[in-house]
Order: sequence, then structure tokens, then C-alpha cells
Amino acid sequence: MREEYKNRVENDPSGFVVLADFVPHIVQEIRYYSTYNFIGERIDGYEEPVALLTVETARALKAVSSEMAVRGYRLKVFDAYRPACAVRHFVLWGIEDQDIRMKPYFYPELEKQELFAEGYIAKMSSHSRGSAVDLTLLDMKTGKELDMGSPFDLFSEVSHPGFRGITDEQYENRMTLRKAMIRSGFEPLECEWWHFRLKEEPYPDTYFEFPVSSAYLKR
Repeated sequence: MREEYKNRVENDPSGFVVLADFVPHIVQEIRYYSTYNFIGERIDGYEEPVALLTVETARALKAVSSEMAVRGYRLKVFDAYRPACAVRHFVLWGIEDQDIRMKPYFYPELEKQELFAEGYIAKMSSHSRGSAVDLTLLDMKTGKELDMGSPFDLFSEVSHPGFRGITDEQYENRMTLRKAMIRSGFEPLECEWWHFRLKEEPYPDTYFEFPVSSAYLKR
């Protein structure tokens, strides 16, 4: 077993669901399936642009979605379950000094090796336990994302949830998402306004390797 994964590594997806089956109105833009991410290529393990989560996390997110719908918002998910192999892809990229093609867009103020020390990229991720989600809010009237003061995966101080060098409206938008997620049992990350982890996660010591694929769940 790899040193960084001393806890259990599993390929059994039986405790996972396709998020859209639980939350039919969810909007998905799975960035690590695309090439528009901080590395600049599709990430290992992403075979389909679909959000997968544990049943418990999906159920909690459904509660958030229902609350936000009453207020005129929809949830937009950028990432959910992330295979352990995808995290290793991040780590290997961090070791490679030459590849900084996406630096101007995602980490303009930092060197790529600093992204780990600053907490933006984890060598062991709660995403791989199926208990974390990266998301924002859409305004139902306009169909546009709420202005959060920085885009998803901008690794910068401006993306810290409590950063006050943004407008009052942008800050309130962050707090609207944050408070709703906390009410439904999620815990925020203090360096990314978009990241939340289910506190009572069902697999706290297990990291999963199966691919991001709805077909894999049906095998």
C-alpha cells in the first residue's frame, strides 16, 4: 500500500450514488473531467463529468438544495467524489517544476509547490472519502452564478471565506452558501469558500479508488 494511504483503500462503490439522482435540479460542471483546471488536463480517474457522493452526503446536500430552491437558488457542483488516483495526479504534478501553464488563471500569486503548504491541495483528500463537495449557487432568475468575489479554484487569499477585501454583496453571497451548508451538517474549509465536508462522514478512514463513472456504480 502506498505510504500516503495508510488508511483503508477501497474500490467498492456500493455506498455511493449519482448526485443527480438525489438532487434532480443540480447543475454540474465537473472541472477535473475537463482541461480547464489548475493542471490543464483531464485528471486521472475522471471517466465521466458526473458528481458522485456517499448516500449520506448526497442526502445532506439535498436538504441544502431544497432550502436554496425556496430562496431562488440552485446548486452548481464543480467536484464531489475524487478518486485517490486523482489526488496522486495532483501530487505528482506538484513535484514537476516545469508545468505551470495554468498559473496565470489559478495560482498567479503562488508557486505551485506552495499550494500544498497553504492548504489548497491536500495529499490525502476528504473528496476521496466521498464526503466533500465543491460548489456554488446559481440565481434561478438569471441562470448565472452568484458573484462570490473569486472563481472556483483560484488559489489566493481572496478565496478565503472570511476575506473582506471584496464587496458586501460578494461576502453575503459566500455567507448564504456557507450558512446553508453548515445547517445541513457540513463543515467549511477556511481557505476555500467553495469546499465543504460532511461532519458525520460514513467512511472517515477509507479512501476510494474507483473511477468517476455512473456506469461503474451500476456494475
